[in-house]
Amino acid sequence: MAKVVIHLFHGDDDSLSAGSHVAERIRQVAAGQGADLEVYCFGPAQAALSDPQGDVRAEYNQQIDDLAAAGVPVGACLNAARAAGQEESLAKRGIRLQYARDAFVRYALEGATVITF
Repeated sequence: MAKVVIHLFHGDDDSLSAGSHVAERIRQVAAGQGADLEVYCFGPAQAALSDPQGDVRAEYNQQIDDLAAAGVPVGACLNAARAAGQEESLAKRGIRLQYARDAFVRYALEGATVITF
């Protein structure tokens, strides 16, 4: 089975909106096309998970929560979460915390296609 990873990094409105929307659209067809989907939030996009100010960021946070609730593995960097004091709150939302280095090595070993927004 193929693996697709949506890597959300940039914190601008367009990247947050487009990246989370594309992840949802892929989720809708992934199983039927023999693909696994995973989402990984890092950098400014991870910071936006803790700052839902504004319409786009609120929508982004809701989309991430919806993806996690639908069973899509959604991850974020453990170091960044700890540094921001967000480890517990992100984990409660179903966001899997893992060191970025480990996640990216795993994606390479799995032969995943990583698409960054």
